[in-house]
Amino acid sequence: MSAAEKAAMREKARIAFEGTRRERTPWGDAMRQLLKNRAAVAGGIFVIFVVLVAILADVIAPYHFAEVHFADSYAAPGAKYLAGADYLGRDILSRTIYGSRVSLAVAFVASTVSLVIGIVVGMVSGYAGGRVDNLLMRLVDFLYGFPFLIFVILLQVYFKALSRRGSNLFIVGPLIELNNRMGGLLFIFIAMGFLDWLQMARIARGQVLSYKQKEFVEAARMVGAGDARIIFRHLLPNVLGPCIVSETLAIPGYIFTEAFLSFIGLGVDAPTPSWGIMISEGYTGLRSYPYLIMAPAVALVLTVLAFNFLGDGLRDAFDPRLRGE
Repeated sequence: MSAAEKAAMREKARIAFEGTRRERTPWGDAMRQLLKNRAAVAGGIFVIFVVLVAILADVIAPYHFAEVHFADSYAAPGAKYLAGADYLGRDILSRTIYGSRVSLAVAFVASTVSLVIGIVVGMVSGYAGGRVDNLLMRLVDFLYGFPFLIFVILLQVYFKALSRRGSNLFIVGPLIELNNRMGGLLFIFIAMGFLDWLQMARIARGQVLSYKQKEFVEAARMVGAGDARIIFRHLLPNVLGPCIVSETLAIPGYIFTEAFLSFIGLGVDAPTPSWGIMISEGYTGLRSYPYLIMAPAVALVLTVLAFNFLGDGLRDAFDPRLRGE
């Protein structure tokens, strides 16, 4: 074989290798870094497990969450009730399984609302600049003056009174009906989503202010790209990563807020189960019946830890400085 033929074969092999080699992308690098973090992977697996439990609650729960057996009040853990029964004879394990739906719904809906509103307000403020930026940021500063938890409690008190009294107004009546069908979750979403987007708006604005002066944005503007194309094709993909990481880290706070509201009686409506309600109902008999709060408390702690581990892993994976790059 001549030297020319060998060179041609090497060139073909090189081209074939280049064709099969995977192209590196920032998202791909972040995912590979995330998979190296064992704690984050374990947290993600547990979150997926809880999501599956919530979806399949009707199948895997031994009893319905509202099914009562008065003869089995305060039954100890055993073959019939694996985690025991409460003061009405309701299976604690079944109510814990159904309660995962409330916690996950609050976590995902509140984080999604915060992410969407925060990104929209933050990107509009940062990209527009000038008076628009000043007006939106002053609104954010004004809303920051409200104490979040107290404001949510006051909103829940108002919504609870509104639900009991009822209303025939154009929009209030349908909202009350929908809230009742959702077991009281709708008004929790409204109360928590009212102020949760403020931090996200500031993060998105800061990211936009940083990226809109970069060379790739200037190049896109020079070739005639419009504002919409620059925002959705060049700015949004770069802003989305840090915002998602921030919202993942905020999810444990949403879960704890819902549990606290349920603990003080301002959460979901009975008999809809919530881990906070179950802990509130069981802590008074903690000395005599400690198993009453064991299942919901363990579920709450493990779920919050899982989201914390996952959020920390996402932060490390999406921040090149933490990866040593």
